[in-house]
Amino acid sequence: MASVMAALGHPARVTILRRLACCDECCCREVVEHLNLAQSTVSQHLKVLVEAGLVSYEPRRPKSRYVLNRQALQSVSSAISDLVNDCCSQQPSANP
Repeated sequence: MASVMAALGHPARVTILRRLACCDECCCREVVEHLNLAQSTVSQHLKVLVEAGLVSYEPRRPKSRYVLNRQALQSVSSAISDLVNDCCSQQPSANP
């Protein structure tokens, strides 16, 4: 969970996830077109997202494709919701 949260901790990576959510799949160049970042920077961010399991990488010729892992995002959402519910539903103990 920590690696997933770290991957979500950068605004560019959140923007990339939003872009991937709009289409079935994208190549790196298509993601670069929607960001004001160098291709090498976008590639590095995509690598982090792939390593965290939030994006799938499919090597294809002539262009490799990236696909949003919607199930992984749903799992993250559920885990965060469970954490919030667990933490917020418990009553603090009274101090004497």
